[in-house]
Amino acid sequence: MPPDRPIREKVLCYIVRDGRLLVFRHTDYSYEEVGIQVPAGTIKPGEDPEQAALREAREETGLHDFTVVRKLGTFEYDITPARAEIHRRHVFHLALHQDTPERWASQEDNDGEGEPIRFECFWIPLEHGHILEGGQGMLLSRIFDDA
Repeated sequence: MPPDRPIREKVLCYIVRDGRLLVFRHTDYSYEEVGIQVPAGTIKPGEDPEQAALREAREETGLHDFTVVRKLGTFEYDITPARAEIHRRHVFHLALHQDTPERWASQEDNDGEGEPIRFECFWIPLEHGHILEGGQGMLLSRIFDDA
């Protein structure tokens, strides 16, 4: 990997219930800018990837009762041209143990720095996971191994 392309450690969360995948959209940006996403984010220094996945799921959905079903794998994704960096993505299948509406508003407070990021969370059929932005659906087929 060229030195001008740092590798960033990330997590992706596939939260599945009743054959549906929990996704969100940013309410302050268009679909064309950021697409449909699953909870994801950066692993903090010293943080275990599994704990990072649980933290990101809580922060981005506003929900709290998650458990890890299993780690589905790890892959690298080049996010150029957005930024000249590679994301090493640790992908987890999570279970949610609380009720939700079909759609709800959530926000991530960014550790109190800057404006909160606002989301609309909702469920889509698992087989529609191909719509996820930026390679986020790369390991989604492995969910079927858990069924």
